[in-house]
Parts: sequence; C-alpha cells; structure tokens
Amino acid sequence: MPESAPATPAPVELPVEFRIQPIAYFGAFMMMVTAVVLAGASLTYLGWTLALPVVGGIWMYRVRSIVTVEGLRAVGTFGSREIPWEHLDGLSFPRWGAVRAVCKDDSTVRLPAIAFRDLPLLSAASAGRIPDPYAARSTD
Repeated sequence: MPESAPATPAPVELPVEFRIQPIAYFGAFMMMVTAVVLAGASLTYLGWTLALPVVGGIWMYRVRSIVTVEGLRAVGTFGSREIPWEHLDGLSFPRWGAVRAVCKDDSTVRLPAIAFRDLPLLSAASAGRIPDPYAARSTD
C-alpha cells in the first residue's frame, strides 16, 4: 500500500460554535408534557413545575464552546471563560462528564457541548493546535 501524507486540517471559518445537540430539546419538551399533567392535577401545589422545562431549555440554549482566532471560550450557565491558545496545554476526557481544557497552570476549564467525536472539527478550527486523533498517520 502506498504511504499517505499526514492529513492537514481543512480551513474552517471562525468562530466555530459547539452547542448541545438539538435532540436534547426533546427532553425539555417531554418535561413540559409531564409538567402540564402534574400542574393539571393541582395547579396550586404543582404549578411551579411548569418553569422547570423552560429553565432547562434556556440552559441548553446558553451553554456552548466557541473556538476563535484568539483561543477557546467556554460559555457556562452563569458566565464564560476565555482561554488564549498560548495558555492551553491540552484536553482532558474524563470517563464521566464534559471535556476539560487543561491550562499551563494546571487549572481545568469545562468545555460544554464538546465530545470526542467533535475532535476533527475542533482540530481544524484550532489550526492544528489541538491534534486530531482520527487523522491518518503515516507509518515508517
């Protein structure tokens, strides 16, 4: 078999946003259906349950990770954090939970809505600063 050259990431237009998958909004819809049933049983005592799916939907819309020319931006529930490329040391993939950006000072930042399957796009958006483990490697 002929050897192939290492794959270079295709240029990507920045900024690139990583958001929670749209199918997750179905969970908020089902929560709303359940809340309507509960509130129908007793609006006085269970009417507050109607707010839970709305809060969940707003949260799903808000959290995201953004790749820019300057670095990564992690937008969480109540704030956001910027990580310049020069401060990024790598990524951590805990068994359970979100991907974490590891900074050079050994601090970690949760990157919402990024999964292992997103690494090719993340690598392309970072201009190769984050390696793509799926990329074909040439063997000597």
